[in-house]
Amino acid sequence: MRAMTNSSTIALRTATHRDAAILDKLAALDSAPPLHAPAVVALVDGRPVAAASLSDASVVADPFVPTADVVELLQARVAATASAAATRPRRIRRPRLGARVPRLRAA
Repeated sequence: MRAMTNSSTIALRTATHRDAAILDKLAALDSAPPLHAPAVVALVDGRPVAAASLSDASVVADPFVPTADVVELLQARVAATASAAATRPRRIRRPRLGARVPRLRAA
């Protein structure tokens, strides 16, 4: 197994339904409960080594790979996502001008 080097490529991406097996494998390696979507997966040189839940910030990582820096990046991503969601203004739905309003029929 190759160790992470200074020139390793680290990518963070949102987990999709196709990543369920990856999340389960990382959780099993980490002896932790599996993560459920929404989650973020960390890849080092294209290989998944860690993941974090966006709902409860729990993290699972491959214990056979040095992942301290990757986990730190994941935690920052989760915190930024949570902060953005908390500060995002709620969208107010306003009726469109000229929109047809359905009328009720008398019985």
